[in-house]
Amino acid sequence: MRPFWNKEKAHMSTTTGTKPRTQAGTLAQLRGLILGLQKQLPSGSFTLLSTVYATPALVTALQGTITALVAVTAAHAALEVALAAYDAEKAKMGPVTLALRRILQSMYANAPDTLAVFGMEPPKVPAPRTAAQKAATAAKAKATRKARGTTSKKQKSAITGNVTGISIVPITAPAAVVSEPR
Repeated sequence: MRPFWNKEKAHMSTTTGTKPRTQAGTLAQLRGLILGLQKQLPSGSFTLLSTVYATPALVTALQGTITALVAVTAAHAALEVALAAYDAEKAKMGPVTLALRRILQSMYANAPDTLAVFGMEPPKVPAPRTAAQKAATAAKAKATRKARGTTSKKQKSAITGNVTGISIVPITAPAAVVSEPR
């Protein structure tokens, strides 16, 4: 399962003209704004979007944005840890759960009320096929066999071929030469 948050595509709005591409970039820009306001304009006053802000009020508001962004980052990290733990547990218990469901379905195949207690439904029985569906399936299978050139075992055994022009020469190993000791 993929997390809903994509850090590479995260765009956080800031008060500067450049948009950072990551949460860390946004955090750095916000901290830079706070540092600059406190250092260069400690007693300044600004009218932004028809509202007058003093520097301490802007710093407080920006600190709130930073706090929220840090909380979002921590929540995303916790989400990734939780998803990894879920995936590990699912890999471990998935086959066990599947086996349990299959056994319960075979045990209570004729008791849908009992299966409902386990939160399961009985397997659906396929609807009987009509004569037209059977005929269409047979025609399609015949056409497929013809197109592929497949034949039955009996037809294959009737097919023989004659090989001419090939002579078979048996390969024999030369006798080992035994040398007498000198």
